[in-house]
Amino acid sequence: MWGTCRGILPWSGYHDSCHLFVIPERSLVRSMHFDPAIAAQQALHRAKEQGQLGSLEHTIVEAEESFSSNAGPEAKQAYERLQQLGDELPEVRAFQEFLIYITWQQATEETIPQHFHQGVKLCDRFLERFGSELVGSATLEQVVDIRNSFRGGLGDMDDPIPEYDEDAFKGGD
Repeated sequence: MWGTCRGILPWSGYHDSCHLFVIPERSLVRSMHFDPAIAAQQALHRAKEQGQLGSLEHTIVEAEESFSSNAGPEAKQAYERLQQLGDELPEVRAFQEFLIYITWQQATEETIPQHFHQGVKLCDRFLERFGSELVGSATLEQVVDIRNSFRGGLGDMDDPIPEYDEDAFKGGD
C-alpha cells in the first residue's frame, strides 16, 4: 500500500495514522518455522485467558471445536462463523492472530485462491493494527512468515517488500 503522511514523500509498507511498518526482505525467502495449528490454539487460549472474547466466548469455543474436530462442509461452516465473529472483535489481537492461523489450516484443507486472499487480507490488517507494538516478537515473525506463505500460494512473490525499519517514526512526527 502506498501512502503519504503529512507531506512526507510516498513510501511502501503498512501504515496506520502515520506509523510506518514494513516487512524484512529476508522474510520473503523464509518458510514457516512454526505449526499454525498449535499457534492457533495458543492464540485462542490467550484471548480466553485474558477475558477478551466477552459474551462471544462460548460461541467462539463451540465454533472452534467444530472446526478442529470436523472436516469438509462442517469445518468450513465453523471456519466461516469464526471469521464472522472476528469482524465483531477487530481489536482483540490474540483472536485476530488465531483467525490468521486457522485460515492457513483452511487453505490446506481446501486449496482455493479465496483462502489465500483471505489470509493475506487478515495478515495485512493485523500488521496495520498491531505491527508497531509487536516489533521483535515471535508473533510478528510468525505473521510475516505466514503472510509470505499465503502470498506464495497465490504466486505473488515478485514484488519485494522493503526492509523493516525498527526506527520508523511514530505519532505526529
